[in-house]
Amino acid sequence: MKFAPFWKLDTFANGRQVWRFSAPEAFKNFTEKDWQTDAGRKFLAEMATEFLFDKTANKNSADLIYRQQKLAENGSGFKSSNKEKGAFFNAVDFYKKLQDPAGFWPGDYGGPLFLAPGLVIAAHVTESPLPAPHATLIKQYMLNHQNDDGGWGLHIEGPSTMFGTVLQYVSLRILGMDADAPAVQRARKWIKKHGGATMVPLWGKFYLALLGVYEWAGINSLLPEMLLLPGQLPIHPSNYWCHARMVYVPMAYCYGHKVKAKPSKFLSELREELYLGLYSDVDWRGARNNCAGTDMYYPQSGVLKVFNKLLNVYERIPVRPLRKKALNFALDYINAEDEQTNFIDIGPVNQVMNTVCVWHAYGKDDERFKKHVERWYDYLWLAEDGMKMNGYNGSQFWDTVFATQAILEGGGEKDFADVIAKANRFIVDTQVKVEVKDHKKFYRHDSVGGWAFSNSEHGWPITDCTADGLKTALMLRDLKMFKPEEQVSDKMLQEAASLILSFQNKKGGWASYEKTRGPEWLEALNPSEVFGNIMIDYSYTECSSACIQALLKFRKAFPSFKKREIERSIEQGISFILSQQKEDGSWYGSWAVCFTYGTWFAVEALVAVMKSDLKPVKQEEIKRALNNAASFLKSKQREDGGWGENFESCIVKQYVHHHHSQVINTSWALLSLMAMEYADKSVIERGIELLQSKQLPTGDFAQEGISGVFNHNCAITYTAYRNVFPIWALGRYEKKFGIKKSNGTLINYDLIH
Repeated sequence: MKFAPFWKLDTFANGRQVWRFSAPEAFKNFTEKDWQTDAGRKFLAEMATEFLFDKTANKNSADLIYRQQKLAENGSGFKSSNKEKGAFFNAVDFYKKLQDPAGFWPGDYGGPLFLAPGLVIAAHVTESPLPAPHATLIKQYMLNHQNDDGGWGLHIEGPSTMFGTVLQYVSLRILGMDADAPAVQRARKWIKKHGGATMVPLWGKFYLALLGVYEWAGINSLLPEMLLLPGQLPIHPSNYWCHARMVYVPMAYCYGHKVKAKPSKFLSELREELYLGLYSDVDWRGARNNCAGTDMYYPQSGVLKVFNKLLNVYERIPVRPLRKKALNFALDYINAEDEQTNFIDIGPVNQVMNTVCVWHAYGKDDERFKKHVERWYDYLWLAEDGMKMNGYNGSQFWDTVFATQAILEGGGEKDFADVIAKANRFIVDTQVKVEVKDHKKFYRHDSVGGWAFSNSEHGWPITDCTADGLKTALMLRDLKMFKPEEQVSDKMLQEAASLILSFQNKKGGWASYEKTRGPEWLEALNPSEVFGNIMIDYSYTECSSACIQALLKFRKAFPSFKKREIERSIEQGISFILSQQKEDGSWYGSWAVCFTYGTWFAVEALVAVMKSDLKPVKQEEIKRALNNAASFLKSKQREDGGWGENFESCIVKQYVHHHHSQVINTSWALLSLMAMEYADKSVIERGIELLQSKQLPTGDFAQEGISGVFNHNCAITYTAYRNVFPIWALGRYEKKFGIKKSNGTLINYDLIH
C-alpha cells in the first residue's frame, strides 16, 4: 500500500498504542488549512482510495496494516512455516512476530459503529477538528461499512439501525461530505423511510442535542440531582454498573447545562435534513419516547415511563440550588475519573463526553481539555478498512495473558523463551500497585493487586483480567525462569487473591468491575433501548470461572493464605456456575460469541476443581454438568469437523450456526472437550484437522466472523483471538497426543521439544 507507510503505530512500555501520521516531504509542514488546497485534497483523496474495503465476503478487516508493518519491521515477512515442527509451533512462531518489544500484542478492537461518531461530534462541538488525515480515514471507514440499504448497524455485522445511521450521517457531514453525495443521499433516504431522526434512541438524541440539531426538550430528564440522593437508595448511580454510571455523569452534566455547539449555517442545514418535516414543527416532548423498531432491543418499561413523567414534571421547576450542587458534584466526579485514569477514562463513550464537559467548564485553553484531546488518539486504530474507534484503549493485557497461557499450554516456553520473558515483564509492570485517589468518595472498588483490560494507565481492574493475571503470573512463577525481582512478588500475588475475594457476590458469582450493588429490578429503569442488562453489574459465568481457576492455582502455591475463605469462595463459585447451565448443557457467554465461549469457561472451572485436592460437595452434579456440556458441544459439531457460531446467538440467547466453521469457536469447543477428556477422540481429531486445514502457510489464521460481544446486542472485534485460541487448542492437543501431521500420523511431542 502506497500510503500505509505514512502511518506508524507508536507503542510504549506501559502498553500505550497510538497511530501517528507522518506526511511525505512535500506535505511535512502542512497546516489544517493547507490540507484544503488542491494539492492537499488530492493527496487525501488518493489515500482514501487506498483504504477502499469490500465487505461482501467478510465485514471484518484482518488488521493487515499493523501486521504487515510489524512483519516487515522484524524482517520476517510472510514466510512459510516449518511443516515438520507442527501446527502449534508454527502458529506461535508466526504470532511471536507480532509481539511488541514491551511484551504485549497490539491489535484491532473495533466493530461498534456508534463510537467514532461520538468523537467526531465532540470534536465539532468543542471546535477542535480532527487532523485531516485522521478525519479522511475515519470517513472512509464509515463509508466502507455502509449497508446495501443505505444505513449502518449498531456494529459492522449488524443490520441497519436508526442509531447507527443517524450518527454516521451526521459524522460524514461534519467530516466534509456534501448533502448530495450518493452515500449521504442513500443514508438520508433510509432515515426518512424509518421515521426521521426523532426515532433515534436516547444516546443518539443526546449526541444530536449536543450539536444543537435536536432540542433538549426532546429528551427525558437525566436528573443530575440523582447524584445527591443517599447512596443507600438503590436508584443512586453509585449502585449502577460502572460503565452506565460513568456515562450517566457526563450526560447529566450536559443535560443540566443544556450544552450545545455554537449555531452555524451548517448545523441549520443538518436540522432540515434529518427530519420528515420542518425542524420548527417537530413536537419535541412527543418525541421523547420515540425509538425506531430497528433499534428496539430493550423497550422502555412501564416503570420507566412513569419515572420519566415524574422527572419531566420536576424539570419544569427544578430546585436551582440542588441543581447547581448536583452539577458541581458531577464535574468533580468527571475530574476525578480523568485524573484516576490519566484522561483515558473507563471507555470511549465517557471519554468523549467528559471532553465536552471539561471544554464547557474550563475552555479550550485549559490543560485538562488538552489532555483529553491527546487521549482521543489512544482509542483510534488503523486497519485496511480505515480508521476506527476501539471499544477500549486496546485489549493489550487481556490478549497478553491469554496468549501466554496458550503458549505455555503446549510447552512453548522451551522454544519461545524470549516471547514468554517479554510477556512476563508486561504482566509484572501492568499490575495496579497504588490505590486510586479518592476511590471511595467516587464509588470505586479497591484496585491494588488488580489488572485492567488494557494497560496500567487505564487502571480500572476487572475481575477476570485480575484472575487471569494472577493465574498467568503463577504459571510463570512455576517455570522458575525468572529471578524473584523479575516476577510478580509474593505480596502482590496475595494482593491479587485478596482483591478477587473482595469482588465475589453473595450468590457466589463474580461480576465484571465491582460487586453487584443494585437490585435486578433496576433494569426496569434501563433507558438505552439498544442494550440489555446495563443497569447493574451482574455475575457472569466467564468472570466467575476465571476467578475460581485463579484461586485454585493460588491456593496450591499459598496453602495457608486465607485458606478457609478461599475454599468457601471456590465452593460458592462452583455452585453459581452450575446454576447457570442451560437445559441443553451449554452456558451463555456474555463477552464473546457465545455458547461455545461460555461453555469453555464453565468447563475449565469445573474440571479444575475436580482435579484439585479440594473435593467439592457437588461432585456428582459436576460430572452430570460436564457430560451434558459434552453432549451439547458434540451436537453442534459441523460436517467438516469444526464449530461455527454467529453473533446472533448473543441476541436471541439460543445457538445460531454461522455459515461456516470458525477457528475461534472450534478452538473453544476443542479446549472444552479436551479438558473433560472426552472419550470419543475422533470428535477432537476432526476439530484439530479443521484447524490445521485453516492454518495459512505462514502459521497465521484468516480473520473470520466477529467474535466478541457486550451488553447482549453489540458485537466487537478481537483480532488476537484468531491466533491465540487455535494456538491454545493445538498446544493442548499436542501436549496430550503428540503432533498430528496433516496425513493423520502422530509425532511424539517430546522428541520435538
